[in-house]
Amino acid sequence: MSALTRCLQEEAAAIAAAAGRLPADQVEAALEQLEACAARRAKLVISGVGKSGIVARKIAATFSSIGLMAIYLNPLDALHGDLGVVAADDLVLLLSNSGETEELLAILPHLIRRGTPCMALVGRTASSLARGCAVVLDGSVDREVCPLNLAPTASTAVAMAIGDALAAVWMERRGISPEDFALNHPAGSLGKQLTLTAADLMVPVSRLAPLPPQATLPEVIAHLTTDGVGASWVASHVAGEEAQLAGLITDGDLRRALQAHGPEQWSQLRAADLMTRDPITVLGSTLAIEALEQMERNRRKAIGVLPVLDASGAVAGLLRLHDLVQAGLAPSG
Repeated sequence: MSALTRCLQEEAAAIAAAAGRLPADQVEAALEQLEACAARRAKLVISGVGKSGIVARKIAATFSSIGLMAIYLNPLDALHGDLGVVAADDLVLLLSNSGETEELLAILPHLIRRGTPCMALVGRTASSLARGCAVVLDGSVDREVCPLNLAPTASTAVAMAIGDALAAVWMERRGISPEDFALNHPAGSLGKQLTLTAADLMVPVSRLAPLPPQATLPEVIAHLTTDGVGASWVASHVAGEEAQLAGLITDGDLRRALQAHGPEQWSQLRAADLMTRDPITVLGSTLAIEALEQMERNRRKAIGVLPVLDASGAVAGLLRLHDLVQAGLAPSG
């Protein structure tokens, strides 16, 4: 076993031991405090010093990302005015391995005085900080992974794991859905999958003049070249009615038509002869990831462009595989 593997196993063992050590009543009390904080639309304020401060920042970031507004409060700044960000309805979580961090002990009386509920995540439950908080989570470890038993290693891993576990259970109890999660992660892969629609990524119809069914081969080539989209939609023209989608011509359709007809026939070809009739379409409200799946299911047909329709069935634009890939929705496989 390598030294690195041993250290990882020791940290994992510390987390497992902490899981068995946490009192069920204190865990439940912490979760109830978090639920109450969310119910009153208050914020979670998390504070710590040094490495505990770094863990506190991460826990705050995690809760903010899942829908509970959370901030990190530097206890040094809190003593010089930043305590004003804490309201009576808020919930405060204080992190300290020793449970005797002077800066946290200095702000605790002020938090209690304003009626703000306080929880402690500490490495010593018989500590001053633990005695001053209504809810205490035991994050103690037998020893650090550090060979000197000095550098915060196992203790920070345990504190981080407890924070993550609280967030995960809070998500379960609140019924946070992937859609809820995506609202706070619009630029992430999941956020894009759950929020981007075909209408968001399509080339709009305002940039895509339609071709008439009787357009000649040179006109079709010019149209495909001018738009630079790689496809053109062919409109049906019925007197007194709005033009509807009759077909789609892609670069591939053009190449296949030229291969299927000899040069002596090219002058006779029209858009109606080149187009794919009744192409697969999607609505503008269709999620972009679902449009991509449509293309994936039709790989044999080499579908790289989908006409996008509005609710009335009129053409709203064209969605290209290129647009989906650029948006970070790469095809599978």
